[in-house]
Amino acid sequence: MPFEKIIGNNKIKKLLQEAISTRHFLHSYLFVGENGIGKKMFAKEFAKEILYAKDSKESSYEQFDNNNHPDFTIINPDGNSIKIEQIRILQNKIMEKPILSDKKVYIIDDCEYMTKEAQNSLLKTLEEPPEYAVIILICSNENLLLNTIKSRCTKIVFQNLSKEELEKYIKEQNLFSSINNTLLEAMGGSIGKAYGIKEKEDLYKQIEEIFLNIEKFDKIDIVQKSTNLYKAKDDIQNVLDYINIILFKKIKENNNFLNCAKIIENAKIRLKQNANFDMTIDDMLFHLWEEIHEKYNRSSF
Repeated sequence: MPFEKIIGNNKIKKLLQEAISTRHFLHSYLFVGENGIGKKMFAKEFAKEILYAKDSKESSYEQFDNNNHPDFTIINPDGNSIKIEQIRILQNKIMEKPILSDKKVYIIDDCEYMTKEAQNSLLKTLEEPPEYAVIILICSNENLLLNTIKSRCTKIVFQNLSKEELEKYIKEQNLFSSINNTLLEAMGGSIGKAYGIKEKEDLYKQIEEIFLNIEKFDKIDIVQKSTNLYKAKDDIQNVLDYINIILFKKIKENNNFLNCAKIIENAKIRLKQNANFDMTIDDMLFHLWEEIHEKYNRSSF
């Protein structure tokens, strides 16, 4: 059964399985949802079934699994964007009739990174696609797409995995030796985030230890114990989200934590605006410490 090895989004599974069973496929789909929740896995499995060739099923599946199917193409960003040249190649190739199947499938992954020129170029194909063509666009931020692109696609919205689904997957894959609710919350229902946290498991454990006990440290201790935080530049937004999750839990113990979320969010905004990284983290840590240690707040008046 298609999609049986993919976790979550059961309603979408049924929708796509029905399309497969009836062999009724639309010309363009837009798969929308957070990164790391399985959109690309769904798209590839769907493509595999669309390209099912009755007279050569096993050969078709084998070629697809070996990334060697002549009627299937994935387009990914070239550097920071999907360029008009990539879309023009798609337009030229899509006019060639299928070789093995009666369909051709194109997946455009991270399609929100198409330049405006690329999006405008793609519109021509979406408006008048060949009858055998299926185009699947995958994105996490549809706001970056032209409305004219979105209006020509059937949108399918993917939901984040539940904690239970994600925890089950983690245990089945033996991803972590142990997992707690704080880490599960940080994963946000995303398998991709789970793997990202796994790669930096030691960092996340150290951060949890620091911020669970932040009220016990003085200012200098906070900076010294947060050394690895300064080394997490490539993943800082997720790391700051994790700190927020920890501090939200501590509000129940101490009202001095109430305004910590604002301090964290301010740091996130500044970093997105390319503020000096070390100075922003310094400022955030000092303000957190002062917010939590109420006597310092009072002394400033």
